[in-house]
Amino acid sequence: MTQKAAGAYRTIGELSQETGVARHILRYWETRFEQLRPMTRAGRRRYYRPEDVALVRRIHGLLVQDGYTIRGVQALLASEAVGSPSADLTVLRRIRDRLAAALATDESQ
Repeated sequence: MTQKAAGAYRTIGELSQETGVARHILRYWETRFEQLRPMTRAGRRRYYRPEDVALVRRIHGLLVQDGYTIRGVQALLASEAVGSPSADLTVLRRIRDRLAAALATDESQ
């Protein structure tokens, strides 16, 4: 089999072979992770974009190597989503905590 370019779209079979994740698992993940949405063409044939391939690798690593559960990965991905209210709130809380620490340091000096 010839090697595809890094930016080329992958079929579910190619992605499965490349990542070691079974096809039925990839289809299951599509139902569990809203971020994983491959393009579909006539006959419901799936084509995974490079960002989908990266996401599959990340999900696989989190589940297999890091020991996350499906729900844990869902929560992690949701919190990292751009524009996610929980991600924005987390960033704001970190800024608030840094400012409070800086003010406390200034007042004590």
